[in-house]
Amino acid sequence: MRTIKVVMAFCLLGFSANAQNKDSAMFKRIADDIFTNSKAYDNLRFLCKQVGPRLSGSPQAEKSVKETFRMMKELGADTVYLQECMVPHWVRGAKESALLVDDKGTTFSLNICALGNSVGTGKKGLKAEVIEVRSFAELDALGEKGVKGKIVFYNFPMNPTNVETFRSYGEAGQFRGRGPSMAAKYGAVGAMVRSLASNIDDYPHTGTTTYNDSFPKIPAIAVSTRHAEYVSAELKKKKGLQMYFRTECEMLPDVKSHNVIGEIRGTEFPNEVITVGGHLDSWDLAEGAHDDGAGCVQSMEIIRVYKKLGIKPKRTIRVVMFMNEENGLRGGRKYAEVATAEKNKKFIFALESDAGGFTPRAFGFTAEEPVLNKLRNWVPLFKPYGVYEFSAGGGGADIGPLRPLGTTLAGLRPDSQRYFDHHHAANDTFEMVSKRELELGAINMVLLLYVVDQYGL
Repeated sequence: MRTIKVVMAFCLLGFSANAQNKDSAMFKRIADDIFTNSKAYDNLRFLCKQVGPRLSGSPQAEKSVKETFRMMKELGADTVYLQECMVPHWVRGAKESALLVDDKGTTFSLNICALGNSVGTGKKGLKAEVIEVRSFAELDALGEKGVKGKIVFYNFPMNPTNVETFRSYGEAGQFRGRGPSMAAKYGAVGAMVRSLASNIDDYPHTGTTTYNDSFPKIPAIAVSTRHAEYVSAELKKKKGLQMYFRTECEMLPDVKSHNVIGEIRGTEFPNEVITVGGHLDSWDLAEGAHDDGAGCVQSMEIIRVYKKLGIKPKRTIRVVMFMNEENGLRGGRKYAEVATAEKNKKFIFALESDAGGFTPRAFGFTAEEPVLNKLRNWVPLFKPYGVYEFSAGGGGADIGPLRPLGTTLAGLRPDSQRYFDHHHAANDTFEMVSKRELELGAINMVLLLYVVDQYGL
């Protein structure tokens, strides 16, 4: 009965049972070829080990532009070109250091790192009393009297009861994003944020802070979750604990960089554009393997497999390596700006992979309800490859600016349980990515693009 219902659903959408069988056979060809011949893992190894950390504005970021340009040419893209964009150039400077100091002068060294886009303390560092808050309401209650001249420590753990870890990340992320400015509002001289990590570990996790220009810009750091627990425990036992930290980061003038775009031209509807990509930049603490080297190499795989199997898309497929997702989103905005000016083209669909190279579980979509309902009728074809759900709500930061053009947005949703063990931390390295899981993600991305291209939305 269930099989009959699935076939009837496909028929209502204009599909026949024969078409479904044909698509299933094509899915198998694509999956088999990626499992056997994929270049994704080798390309990720090169990006991580031969290029390394790729923070916007850095020499490594520019090297990644040149190397992914080369990769897409070698994979067989019809056209590969660069799209210029100006990006922020923040540099971390010398390695950060921090000490917790009690009234007897006893010190304890803390694992910290500067938050992205933060101002630095300078070589002399900063020393002041540290106070703990767990919410903005607590900060407001302390007011200027309780905060002025002090270092505010935001100790807000990621909620372990959310199975969807990105929800916990969103809840905790407000303190990294707005926390330093909110502390500066009341006269704080520095801010420290508990790392946005799922587990208790020794790695400080960086990420962008966004200053409010109405308040002073104060130095901002992240502390490892293990040391966040230690500081919190010490503050409960001792009064007037002080903290010293030194950061030498600074924001330099914007520099020129590029998105890298590889195209396979459509044979029937070349002016209808399907976009797929990941962000090429990464934080400077590690190799950016899961965030987002995985998404980049998965996206490029469509070029290789289409050319290898002789698949000729009806619509133009653009594979985009976006620059500057991490601390500015300049690449995503530039791509949308240029797309808006391309009046003869319709940007019908965009897919982003920016949630790690783990086992794929689902796709999320930002789309009108009829479109989402049509997409959901394809789910049975994906189940043999590990994707069981097409859910409402999804996309990615870089493709988000395309939404005003009426573009349907999609995001690959891998299993998220381990992602925040590595996100923005020094252990986001090539060795943390499974070849099998990476390829499964690439397979499902190519399959989704295939059906959207073949049947439209």
